Amino acid sequence: MKKLLLIDANSLIHRSFHALPPLTTPRGEPINAVYGLSSILLKILREHQPDYTAAAFDRPEPTFRKEMYKEYKAHRPPTANELISQLHEAHNTFEKFGIKVVEKAGFEADDIVGTLAEMFKDSGTLRRAQGDNFELKVIIFSGDKDNLQLVDDNKVIVELLRTGVSKTISYDKVLFLQEYGFSPEQLVDYKALVGDVSDNIPGVNGIGPKGATDLIKEYGSVEKIYEEVGLIPKKVLQEKLEKNRESAFLSKKLAMIKRDVPLELTLADLKQETPDKDGLKKYFEELGFKSLVERL
Repeated sequence: MKKLLLIDANSLIHRSFHALPPLTTPRGEPINAVYGLSSILLKILREHQPDYTAAAFDRPEPTFRKEMYKEYKAHRPPTANELISQLHEAHNTFEKFGIKVVEKAGFEADDIVGTLAEMFKDSGTLRRAQGDNFELKVIIFSGDKDNLQLVDDNKVIVELLRTGVSKTISYDKVLFLQEYGFSPEQLVDYKALVGDVSDNIPGVNGIGPKGATDLIKEYGSVEKIYEEVGLIPKKVLQEKLEKNRESAFLSKKLAMIKRDVPLELTLADLKQETPDKDGLKKYFEELGFKSLVERL
């Protein structure tokens, strides 16, 4: 079976920056996030041995979500200067590993990942229908639980960093159902109700995780909940929902990962190139990554 590995680059770089102690290059430049990223890439490329790869990045331009809701992610502090320089360097890091970088103004890395997964998750089915012995599994690697909405049976799995930058857990549909009690595609309905503090998505004031889960199990989606809101037994819950109707539907739009970003790419464009081991070693030595040179 062939594998397509889609990497949520921004989440990995941010996770590495905050999880690892300060580290500088021999020239005195901050480099801990790139070190963490490089360590992760060595691990996942060895474990998955993907045939195709892509690393998705955010862009600095305002996204469609910011245009939709100006308070989106408004609580987040400005990106530290020590991290900005490493976000730029990370593009070079992926190139050294033979991984194609994909980004698009107006969209987030999650949207790029979601679109690529949607574009290629049925490639194996289509190729087999044409008589080609070809199966493809899509693996999304991220530190952001938002990507769990992209889980699709066994065609698309999401491998999440659990703690720091070393331990991970892989979600297929079965594990997601066991943990959350509803299906992956309903994660956006859940967020529409509970909101998301980290992204400043408002949700429905007064509804928490248990209440949201119960509503989704009973009605299935935000749309169905509001179709039958007048029949909900608890009057207080009815009032909360009615008062926050607009917020609920806005929150669902903000939480939903786009799967139709205009990208002109073929699967062949994402072919994983064999990294130049000598070039990678030299790159690590220049950055002062002695332990990673040893791992090579």
